[in-house]
Amino acid sequence: MEIETRKHLEARAKVLKAMAHPSRLFMIEELSKGERCVCELTEMIGADISTVSKHLSVLKQAGLVIDEKRGNQVFYRLRVPCILNFFGCVESVLEAQVKDHSSHLNILRM
Repeated sequence: MEIETRKHLEARAKVLKAMAHPSRLFMIEELSKGERCVCELTEMIGADISTVSKHLSVLKQAGLVIDEKRGNQVFYRLRVPCILNFFGCVESVLEAQVKDHSSHLNILRM
C-alpha cells in the first residue's frame, strides 16, 4: 500500500473511531438539529460535564464538530452535516442484517 493511501485510510479510521461510541453518536444526532451548549448535552446524556467534554473533544479532534465560546459557555455544532448521510448507510446495513437474520430463522423453522 502506498504511503499516501495509508495516510488517507488512517484519517478515515480516525473519523470512524471518533464516532464509535453511543454517547458520541447521540451528540452528533442532537447537533444535527442545531447547536448545543455543553450543559444541554450533559443533561440530555445524563453524564457529568467532564465526560461529555471529553467526548466532544474527541469529536472535535476528528473534525466532526466545531465549538464557539460565548461567555462562560461553549456551544458546539456539526462541522460537516453530511456526516448524517453516513448514518443512513449504517441504517441500511442494520436493516439488511435484520432481514438476513429473519430469513435464516424462517429456514430453520421449515
